[in-house]
Amino acid sequence: RTPREEILAGLFAEVLGLPAVGTDDSFFDLGGHSLLATRLISRIRATLNTEVPVRDLFEAPTVAGLATLLDEDRAVRPALTPAARPERIPLSSAQNRLWFLHRLEGPSATYNMPMALRLTGPVMPEVLRLALADVVGRHESLRTVFPETDGTPHQQILAGVEARPVLEVAGITEDHLDEALAGAARYPFDLSAELPVRAWLFQLAPQEYVLVLVVHHIASDGWSLAPLSRDLVTAYAARADGRTPDWAPLPVQYADYTLWQNELLGDQSDTGSLISRQLEYWRTTLTNLPEQVTFPTDRPRPVMASQRGEVFEFSWDADLHQGLVDLARATGTTVFMVLQAGLAALMNRLGAGD
Repeated sequence: RTPREEILAGLFAEVLGLPAVGTDDSFFDLGGHSLLATRLISRIRATLNTEVPVRDLFEAPTVAGLATLLDEDRAVRPALTPAARPERIPLSSAQNRLWFLHRLEGPSATYNMPMALRLTGPVMPEVLRLALADVVGRHESLRTVFPETDGTPHQQILAGVEARPVLEVAGITEDHLDEALAGAARYPFDLSAELPVRAWLFQLAPQEYVLVLVVHHIASDGWSLAPLSRDLVTAYAARADGRTPDWAPLPVQYADYTLWQNELLGDQSDTGSLISRQLEYWRTTLTNLPEQVTFPTDRPRPVMASQRGEVFEFSWDADLHQGLVDLARATGTTVFMVLQAGLAALMNRLGAGD
C-alpha cells in the first residue's frame, strides 16, 4: 500500500528465502527465528537508514505492523561509506573483545574457525596459492594485524608480499586425516604480526584432496564463511583459466565499518554518548550478578578452563515440537527463547539461583 511496505515486504522475502510476503504475514510464522530477525533488522537499517531495535520486530512481526512503527520519528544513522583512514585505525567493539581475550589467554585455538573441503579431481597448489592471495587482497580484514602502541591495539592493513597467506601442502593417508585436521584447527595465530587466515592442502590420493581453511574469529564469523568460499571458488576458476578474477570492487571494507561504528557510539568519557548509555544500562542490569553459577556438578570445577566439551544429540516428537512452536507464537517469542527460558527454569530448580 505504501513504498515503505513494498520495501519491507521485499526485505522479509529476501531474508526468509521466499518469492513474496504479504503485508499481514507474520515473520515468525513464515519460519523466521532470532538469527534471521537480526539479519532482517540489519537489512532494514541499511536500506531505510533508520534506527530499528530487534524488539520492534517481535512487537510488530508483519510488514504492515512494522511499517506503522517505522512511521514514528526515528534517529537516522550516519551512512556507512568509505572513510579517510587515520594513521592508526582503531578496533571495532568485536575486535577489541577478541583482542583482549587473545592477550589474556595467549595464542591458542579457542577462537579459530576451521573449514574443511574435500576436493576430487586435479588440484594445482600454485593456482590455489594465487587464488588465496586474490581473496586476501580483496578483503582487508583477512590481511589485518593488530600491533600495540603503549598498550593500545590498532589495525594495520598489510599489502603486497606481506599479505600472502600461507598454504601448506602435504601428502597423507586417510588414516592420518583426522589427526592432520585437528592439528590444523589448533594453529595458534599471533594476531600482532600474522595474517588471521591460513590454509592446508592434504593430498590423500592422486586426485583426492582435503583443503582446510582456518580463520581467526577476529577476522570472520559464521556469516563470513559463505562469501569466503564463493570468492575462493571464483578466484581459483579464474586463475586456472590464466586470468585474474573479474569481480567488482567492494563498496566498503571492515576498517570503514570500524570508523563508522566508533563515530556512532561516541566517546566513553561523554556521558551523553551512545556507548556511555549502553555501558550504564549493562552495569545496572548486571549489578550483583554472581561471579559463577553455583550449580551441582559431577566433578570439581577446574582452576583453568580446559575448553573441552561434549556434544549430546537427542530428538523429540512432532507433537512436542509443535507445542513449543505454539507457545513461542502465543508469547511473541521464538522457539530458541522458549528453550532458553526452560533451561533457565531447570537450572534454577537445581540450585543455580536466579
